[in-house]
Amino acid sequence: MAKSSCYRWQMTAPGEPMVKTAFTPEPTNAGQVRVRIAGCGVCHTDLGYYFDGVRTTHPLPLTLGHEVSGRVEAAGAGAEQWLGQAVVVVAAIPCGDCDLCRRSKATICRRQTFIGCDAHGGFATHITVPTHALCAVDEDKLRAAGLTLPDVAVVADAVTSPYQAVFQSGLGAGDLAIVNGVGGVGGYCAQIARAFGAEVVAIDVDAAKLELIARHGASLTLNARETDTRAQKKAIAAFAEQRGLRQTEWYVFECSGTAAGQENAFGLMVHGSTLGVVGYTMDKVSVRLSNLMALHARALGNWGCPPENYPAALELVLSGRINLADFVQHHPLDQINEVFHEAHARRLSRRAILVP
Repeated sequence: MAKSSCYRWQMTAPGEPMVKTAFTPEPTNAGQVRVRIAGCGVCHTDLGYYFDGVRTTHPLPLTLGHEVSGRVEAAGAGAEQWLGQAVVVVAAIPCGDCDLCRRSKATICRRQTFIGCDAHGGFATHITVPTHALCAVDEDKLRAAGLTLPDVAVVADAVTSPYQAVFQSGLGAGDLAIVNGVGGVGGYCAQIARAFGAEVVAIDVDAAKLELIARHGASLTLNARETDTRAQKKAIAAFAEQRGLRQTEWYVFECSGTAAGQENAFGLMVHGSTLGVVGYTMDKVSVRLSNLMALHARALGNWGCPPENYPAALELVLSGRINLADFVQHHPLDQINEVFHEAHARRLSRRAILVP
């Protein structure tokens, strides 16, 4: 493939304008494919690398971006069946054959490749990945859902990470789910919890985000600018009583990725609670860990989502149980520098998807 037809935007140093660079794609070896990228979502993690100096494993210059959808346009030996297939690319690609992977612990595979950190990512025209990093997209269902291939780029992290958090928590019908922070990942977390059969309480500091999620699964919304943790807990208890839900064993999903949000989420636990930490921040928080003991509660994290759980998460989108269209917005990839600054300043109301 001609170098001039392929390009990627590279971060050369934190905070410095990213640079558009032509490149020649890697060859597709046995078991690999080359994907022409349809869209790549801008994640909070990308902003951390770019603005906050979070270290990447791959030395700079580096192409960021780990929420990728596209179409397979070249395949190595043994991967020919993927040619022409629409796909979502797994964000954290496990090696597939180590002890951890064989024991269904792919999210902590020590040889995994997190694209946009360990290797060049998706803010580009093409990416080469192994076939076990692919999730096939049914384009008939995609069209029926009123979505386009770039839309489902966010499935690669913004949907699958909260899906994994909800899935591993054991949440089910009749449970109470509290989602702390409903912008970005949290908006999908609330919808996923609802799809799993829970009654959902949404908490945020942004009234517009609360209004949106109230139309997509949240039965109660609380503004953290207007209510402190104690008042929130009291309101949630009253809501639970009104709906005939348990006053124990609440599921709290922290998706704000802020220190204040994490402390708030920790304070909302009751006896038997499960705290799922989904959002990420470099900031430290002050909590009393003994509460986990006293409440017989548990705290769970999850680094992404194993490839085998991607199809189920994608199916929630294609079946309409998760709304994407109202939560994403396309931007030309060539506007990457402007979009990053808008996202960092929290001036974007929807998750940005950059389209080559």
